[in-house]
Amino acid sequence: MEPMIIVGTRPEIVKMAPVAKELEKRGIRYFLLHTGQHYSEFMSQSFFEDLGLRAPDLNLQIGSGTHAQQTAKALVGIEEAILNETPDVVLVQGDTNAVLSATLAAVKVGVPVGHVEAGLRSHDRRMPEEYNRRLTDHASDFLFAPTEVAAEILERENVWGKVVVTGNTVIDALEERLPIAREQSNIMHEMDLEDFALLTLHRAENVDDRTTLEGLVNGLAELEVDIIFPAHPRTVSRLKQFQLMERVKQSSIRIIQPVGYLDFLVLLDSCRFVLTDSGGIQEEVTAPSLNKKVFVLRNSTERPEAIESGHSTLVGTDPMGFPDAIRHELRKGVDEERKSPYGSGDAAERIINTLLAEIA
Repeated sequence: MEPMIIVGTRPEIVKMAPVAKELEKRGIRYFLLHTGQHYSEFMSQSFFEDLGLRAPDLNLQIGSGTHAQQTAKALVGIEEAILNETPDVVLVQGDTNAVLSATLAAVKVGVPVGHVEAGLRSHDRRMPEEYNRRLTDHASDFLFAPTEVAAEILERENVWGKVVVTGNTVIDALEERLPIAREQSNIMHEMDLEDFALLTLHRAENVDDRTTLEGLVNGLAELEVDIIFPAHPRTVSRLKQFQLMERVKQSSIRIIQPVGYLDFLVLLDSCRFVLTDSGGIQEEVTAPSLNKKVFVLRNSTERPEAIESGHSTLVGTDPMGFPDAIRHELRKGVDEERKSPYGSGDAAERIINTLLAEIA
């Protein structure tokens, strides 16, 4: 078996790193393709290094653009790579444009697809990711569901591929790299951080709408908590465009440059709680070594398991409601022990076992 692993964004690099390492552990050759769907070559490279991954065999460097531009560029480049390398299976993760492109390219030339983190559903039709993940699931041959809930969704949708519950590879990555991050990262000292909450904000439905973004900024400012915000350049651009940067500067929100994976793990490890619209962070906080509380600044989530486990609270984006919801939870306390719904760190092993049984 010789797989092709395809990544395009930093979360994909994180979640596919354990799969690549499991292949290396077993002496299985694989081709690593990076679509280059990111905003910073430096930050992308730092994630490969922080995760102990080798450099990609091919980087398509498609960069940013409209959804159609990204999807089309990736589709052409990935198809050419598949025809040249003739892999036995193409492995994709998540719900980005690169994932959909890779899936279409593979199935059109008769190569099976394995979808890592299959079966997630937000039921929010405003999210482009929702279409990517649904279409990918229905075209994939192997669907690696992170939880039983995700597997049940796939079964109800009558997907054609084989569904296997594996846990989530993000737990594999975090449990392996967090001890290294604690030893190597100096970000807490360099930034003189003590008592703070960690914020991430990047989803289009939150940052591209002026009313929503302004409400989020005003609501977060009401919390009167020191907030560290490693801000995506797109979010910074919208804050400037909507003339909200001055409001941020007057609040307790401190914008910093995006950080590497190890530094980000230390910020997660050291913060009081997390505020985010990210999907992956809702999973990361559940890792046994972290066990953090996260407040989800969205109106829906495709990670209901984190809500059920008590790690996550969906608070919405209405500035008249979400600050009070957060304060209410903080008064109750956020430090109790909780069990991760996403496994204990052996998802990659389960994925490779399945592929070897079915393909090799």
